[in-house]
Amino acid sequence: MAGSEGLPRAAGAIVVGGGIVGVCTAYELAVAGVRDVVLLEREAGLGLGSTGRCAGGFRHQYSSEVNVRLSLASAPLIRGFTEAHGLPLDVHVDGYLFLCRDEATWAGYQGAAAMQRRLGARVELLDPAACAAFIPGLAVDEVVGATFGPDDGIADPSGLVNGYATIARGAGATIRLGARVTAIRTSGGGGSRVLGVSTAAGDIDAPLVVLAGGVWSRALASPLGVDLAVEPHARQLVQTTDFPGRPERRTLVIDTASMCFFHREGNGVLMGVPPMADAPTFSIMTDGRFVAEELVPAAMRLLPSIEDAGFATTWVGLYEMTPDHHPVIGPIRGLDGLLVATGFSGHGFQHAPITGKLLAEIATTGAARTVDISALRPERFADGEPIVEAFVV
Repeated sequence: MAGSEGLPRAAGAIVVGGGIVGVCTAYELAVAGVRDVVLLEREAGLGLGSTGRCAGGFRHQYSSEVNVRLSLASAPLIRGFTEAHGLPLDVHVDGYLFLCRDEATWAGYQGAAAMQRRLGARVELLDPAACAAFIPGLAVDEVVGATFGPDDGIADPSGLVNGYATIARGAGATIRLGARVTAIRTSGGGGSRVLGVSTAAGDIDAPLVVLAGGVWSRALASPLGVDLAVEPHARQLVQTTDFPGRPERRTLVIDTASMCFFHREGNGVLMGVPPMADAPTFSIMTDGRFVAEELVPAAMRLLPSIEDAGFATTWVGLYEMTPDHHPVIGPIRGLDGLLVATGFSGHGFQHAPITGKLLAEIATTGAARTVDISALRPERFADGEPIVEAFVV
């Protein structure tokens, strides 16, 4: 892949960030007819930030309607990627299983399931015996009920980001690696509009800039007087070796009491849990104490046989969290030519394909049409209109 050399001096649109949201956006802008789309990624490869460190899940089971609607529009684009574009993608549609351990939580998940079904998602209600039959060895003594999404699953993050990069190039977009954006340039003053971006290799002029820089988006927006309310939160994942009792299905199982999860990955399982001390940080250093004292005990409460597993590898990725656990997507009030898509709060991988399409709709028609995302506008916090997503894994 080409590096930052030969950066153009002008573009029709610039996408800042080469994670899954950025590459999906570059593709959708190009196929929507925007000429000279240029994606700039600061790292030496695509998807090396949060995208490459995520679990790769996609689901329809959310507590907010807008997240369910995004999934209904986005998940088919992931499941059908190979058929639509002729490129390989490892996808397993074995579902998400949310385990509820008390009656109040179970009532809440049943209510959410009714909403999800009303919107068109397939969601099943299971009793503890059905859960145990579904995943042999699963600890269900304290489980009162569970919800299961048969159209939920997992996909390969690297395969999807590089697949979208391939079709983006095929549609005419240019991707430059090692091209760090240092500033978004604007005309300043009243009626301010975007002029382009600055990089270490020089300025690029463009009438449209899409900021999809994940946890680094806030720093680029701040000099413009825009606070995106996005904070980085570390999430450590562990991949185990093979062990007796390893599940055969790749169903992603979540304990709603702790939001600890696991799913079959390779010969072992991939598992994670939100840390008890969940403070903002840009650090991606692994933490052995956290694994031993928080992650493993929580995982064993779900699947006791994990005690016999060894550790194959562990890594840390960053969730780009907003106060209401929803992304900020759309234009910035009072700043013509800037679109943002960040703060997905752990849901960026699964919602990236539809997000790219929605941003292209805004850029070319003035409004998002496939899904109503007005509730996700960046100014909702300043306007006192946040929305709530309770099912953050």
